[in-house]
Amino acid sequence: MSLRTPLGRALGLGTARAGTEHWWAQRVSAVALLLLGTWFVIALVMLDGLDYAAAVAFIGAPWNSVLLILLSVMLAYHSYLGVQVVVEDYVHAPGIKVVSLMLSRFAHIFVAVTAVYAVFKIGVGA
Repeated sequence: MSLRTPLGRALGLGTARAGTEHWWAQRVSAVALLLLGTWFVIALVMLDGLDYAAAVAFIGAPWNSVLLILLSVMLAYHSYLGVQVVVEDYVHAPGIKVVSLMLSRFAHIFVAVTAVYAVFKIGVGA
């Protein structure tokens, strides 16, 4: 039994505003994905065909490649934020939690860099 008050036990455990930045990042990335996803669906519907040549021509257009890169990066970032919340909420062993968060970050960075490289390679025509 402790003689400390609930306030005394809570002091020094961090601020109540620590999660606000993460919450806003999730919401802002979700709005960006809504806009970019809408553009992507409309652009796919308006394509002449769904063959390789049409896809390369679509990605080769400057605005399309920029928006595809933004879409890829935002998808990876939003996914990372979601996986981070799941790991922090459901993984209770400290060592496994840290390793899981590091692997998640590396995997999401790898996916984002690979997507940017692919769009750049196709867009430049190399």
